[in-house]
Amino acid sequence: MSDQEKDCECPEGRVKNRAGECVMPAVSFISLILSLNTTALFHLGELPHPETGQKSMDLELARNSIDTLVMLEEKTKGNLEKDEQELLDRVLYELKMRFIKAKDAG
Repeated sequence: MSDQEKDCECPEGRVKNRAGECVMPAVSFISLILSLNTTALFHLGELPHPETGQKSMDLELARNSIDTLVMLEEKTKGNLEKDEQELLDRVLYELKMRFIKAKDAG
């Protein structure tokens, strides 16, 4: 990677806006769902720690992230746009299946 390409990158968690500035991504319901999904996957041992590269499992913390998504589903019932509801449904299904698999393996 060239120095010019490195200069174009944003720090982790930030994205370039139209002016080319590194900013935090827009806050949305979808970004919240994806953030909680990432957190759950990390605690299920499916994503490595960003600094150490090591994977570890903490089913209690994974369950907490999944339960938070379930609570959001209950509290927003009937108020989500179609794409938001579909994403939430898919994420919850996948996380629950992965949680069961991790629990059975442990």
